[in-house]
Amino acid sequence: MALPLNLRIAISSLSAHKLRAILAMLGVFLGALAFTGVQNISQMMVRNAEIETEKLGPNLYAVVAGKVRFRKSGSARIFNYARTFTVSDAKALAAGVPSVLNYTPFVVQGMPVRGGGNAVTAEVTASWESYTDIRSHKPDIGRFFTREEVERSAKVCVLGRKIATRLFGTPEAALERMVYIYRAGFRVIGVMEEKGRDLSGDDQDEILLMPLTTFMRRASNQYWIDGVFMTLAKGADRAMADESVNDIMRRRHRIGPGEDDDFSTLSAKDAIQLQTQALDLMQTLGGIASGVSFAVGGLGILSIMILMVRARRVEIGIRRAVGGKQGDIVRQFLFEAALMSGIGGTGGVLLSVGLAGLVAKFGGFPYIADPLVVFGTLLASFALGIIAGAYPAWQAARIQILEVLK
Repeated sequence: MALPLNLRIAISSLSAHKLRAILAMLGVFLGALAFTGVQNISQMMVRNAEIETEKLGPNLYAVVAGKVRFRKSGSARIFNYARTFTVSDAKALAAGVPSVLNYTPFVVQGMPVRGGGNAVTAEVTASWESYTDIRSHKPDIGRFFTREEVERSAKVCVLGRKIATRLFGTPEAALERMVYIYRAGFRVIGVMEEKGRDLSGDDQDEILLMPLTTFMRRASNQYWIDGVFMTLAKGADRAMADESVNDIMRRRHRIGPGEDDDFSTLSAKDAIQLQTQALDLMQTLGGIASGVSFAVGGLGILSIMILMVRARRVEIGIRRAVGGKQGDIVRQFLFEAALMSGIGGTGGVLLSVGLAGLVAKFGGFPYIADPLVVFGTLLASFALGIIAGAYPAWQAARIQILEVLK
């Protein structure tokens, strides 16, 4: 039997049972929507986390003072701060940890900043000149401070783009102006490129950068640092790096057996791993929900096809009487079941692709619609219809002509 004729018969049959057909397709629709939606949005979130990680710096690895706790969102927060980390520790780590390509000790502290007749609270980040390479964050206007300025504790600083705008109106107007932290004045020699928020949620455009020595001697009068940023070689063994850090720091800080560490190691990949674990749970729950919806849809298709077989016994008998074969009857009912399931699955896939586009547009995520997920779901929808329609098709093919025409 030709496909166009099969299609006309199927449409006529489904039109006669519109409400039941729609309810049967609804289960497949929701299953396809749940599965493709969760899969695509999860992949978008993972890719977004990877992009944000790349912004932090290539192969960034950090050792920080105190104990760090990661939230499920992937952000890290120090909950047991320590003042035992020194620049000497940072140098020892850079020399003793394998695969270290570059490093900078750092201090991060929120402080009041005045300039241009305005006042703001900025995240003051003090480091060495290598910060720009390690964190992949460079000046857009002016320049960054040099090694010579670090060594002589020069009273210079570089502003984040938002801080420069809030203090002086425009980033360009900030260059060569003075800003003040308490009573200490610092000359602005550059404005950083726009970077946005990092994985921890901190706005990297709300920072003020200055030489570490300048901060420690002129802004805060402290001897301790918050930690050290390091760039590891590509493919470096994280476990080996952690082991080296533990050996060096516990020995230098005289931490005895059984005593807690006063430092933590972390990398951007730690945040991605936690986010991925949370997304894996979401994908599992989405898979369960879609599986239940597909099962309900399959049962719905099974029930409506059985109903159609009973309602169309005379039609089936007449078709058999005029020469219709059992194979034709089976193919007709399998086609109708697959059509119902395919329409529901296609609708769910199309809506999920549209929703993924909206999430990407308004949530700032990269758009992803995995072709394997999309076409796999469509194939699964049609296959579900064929499976659900197999028994009703078999029943229809077994109908005897004489029983119907009595």
